[in-house]
Amino acid sequence: ITKDQLDDYFVYAEIGVILGARLGYILFYDTHTMYYLTNPWQIFNPFIDGQFVGIRGMSFHGAILGFLVGSYLYHRRHGIPFGRLMDLVAVSVPLAYVFGRIGNFLNQELVGRATDVPWGIYVYDTLRHPSQLYEAFVEGIVVFVIIYAYRHRKAFEGELILLYGFLYGIGRGLVEFYRAPDAQIGYLAGQWLTLGMALSFAMAGVSAILWVYFKRNRRKVV
Repeated sequence: ITKDQLDDYFVYAEIGVILGARLGYILFYDTHTMYYLTNPWQIFNPFIDGQFVGIRGMSFHGAILGFLVGSYLYHRRHGIPFGRLMDLVAVSVPLAYVFGRIGNFLNQELVGRATDVPWGIYVYDTLRHPSQLYEAFVEGIVVFVIIYAYRHRKAFEGELILLYGFLYGIGRGLVEFYRAPDAQIGYLAGQWLTLGMALSFAMAGVSAILWVYFKRNRRKVV
């Protein structure tokens, strides 16, 4: 893959990520989904009552879906193997994810659940798990190390992205036990199951099923 091809690909990927992240939030997390579906021009409207507030609400799971769509469109137009593109991304995304979660930590976003552990941090006068740092380590550093170490052992094009989907899904699902649920949704069941947890374990399950399928058939991912 040449530098020019990568430059073109990043345009597709970035557009897919932005659209997917925003639409994913609207569909999965926002409590006014029907309003946005009937007024789609408001999805990316950064103004409320004439005041600039920015675009609020992005979903990582939605970003992944948008990224996959953008990548597939690029593959269809330029003929570069889809699995090869995905494996390239699988190695690089985890480290970028680390910086994203550190940013959440510094901005006191996506906070952890209340706790009494000695390494807890105070957020709005409540001692909480630094779940953003847990995510940065588990879903970023640990996932990167595993994928990087495995990259030369892959059996087919696209295996690394499936490995990423499985590892991220499991890691995120486990860390969700320490992360506070979205305020507008709360827990889906009991005082433990969050939407992020459900989506993450589903992501891991789908990745595992696809891995078994392609492994058995020794086929490339597109």
